[in-house]
Amino acid sequence: MSEPATALTGCLAPIDKGGLEALIENGKKDPKAVKTLKCKTVAEGRFRHANYIRNLDPYIVDEPPGLLGDDTAPNPSEASLAALGSCIAVGLHANAVHRGITITSLEVELEGDLNITAVWGTGDVSEKPVGFTDVRINVHMDADAPQETIDELIAHVCQWSPVFNTFSRPVTMVAASV
Repeated sequence: MSEPATALTGCLAPIDKGGLEALIENGKKDPKAVKTLKCKTVAEGRFRHANYIRNLDPYIVDEPPGLLGDDTAPNPSEASLAALGSCIAVGLHANAVHRGITITSLEVELEGDLNITAVWGTGDVSEKPVGFTDVRINVHMDADAPQETIDELIAHVCQWSPVFNTFSRPVTMVAASV
């Protein structure tokens, strides 16, 4: 495995600023564009599932032994935290490049609280919130910008992060047998 870009260059591996500017312009030309993302989830046994996205290798999700899984991969709730952290990190990197800020290191730590006693609707189904009730996001970012600018950048990214917004507002959901 090669060393991370930070060890080699003193900053995050650069993204294509020209490509970023082209994405920005395309978004401004068609501000109502909607992209449909797809994932096919296939049960492999017990609680292990292979998730097929585009033409990538399957993204595995499992449960830990305490939830009767084989502990081979993150569970669905952990995977959702990973998606949130990754979305925020991508947004921070892109916005920093767009603003001419160089990031030397970036880590996003997430913690989420959820009540698991309902056990997927088979356990204690008394009235309680289902899913995360609290999520804490801690950004550790070293960059050539004052802390006030970094704080504003984090707030801006959270405002425009698709996954952050999915977590923080109601989403129309439809489930059906086909």
